[in-house]
Amino acid sequence: MHGTPHIVGDVMTRTVAAVGRTAGFKEIVRLMRDRRISALPVVDGEGRVVGVVSEADLLPKEEFRDSDPDRRTQLRRLTDLAKAGAVTAAELMTSPALTTRPDATLARAARTMAHARIKRLPVVDERGLLQGVVSRSDLLKVFLRDDEEIAEEVRREIVAYLFPPPDSSVRVRVDDGAVRLVGRVRDTSLIPVAARLVRAVEGVVDVDFEPEGEHSPSDSAGARPSGAPWAGRP
Repeated sequence: MHGTPHIVGDVMTRTVAAVGRTAGFKEIVRLMRDRRISALPVVDGEGRVVGVVSEADLLPKEEFRDSDPDRRTQLRRLTDLAKAGAVTAAELMTSPALTTRPDATLARAARTMAHARIKRLPVVDERGLLQGVVSRSDLLKVFLRDDEEIAEEVRREIVAYLFPPPDSSVRVRVDDGAVRLVGRVRDTSLIPVAARLVRAVEGVVDVDFEPEGEHSPSDSAGARPSGAPWAGRP
């Protein structure tokens, strides 16, 4: 199957703001404000990503500006206290940076963001050179796919393989990303397989099956009434 998954290179932003190691604190704040972003890649002279500076890296300067932390706080937050006194990107940045590649799947990029609790990832090539940035909102673009585009992919990539005629006859309907398969299926044990494959199609938000006709007793274990949960549904 070649229709999915989409890759980071399909949705990433290619025109990217970045700063060098020597960029100053105010320059970083100003660039974030002007570009309305919450983080910036830090690159070396060749454009290789060496770190990321985010709003979280900048806030300690304000947090500790007029406070005198006790000994316990000093020991517990050594990194934040160091950043409170930092003035350049090299001192402020989190390094090494979490990055992704243009050919990474959207699911993989989403998992990296979720596990690290970050909002965006620099996209780099095999040499580590900055190619773009992918954000949470970029990853959600797949849910803007046209219903007919999704339906055509499901027909071509899944239904044609699992439920070929004349033994089966399955129609595909999509409404706001919700896929409904309707028709006669010879082997209902393939229904949970189809469900998992359809859910993997970019832009699908839900899957349902409406069987028609009679099924042999040996196949009936996998069938379910329309509206009931799919067997094996995650």
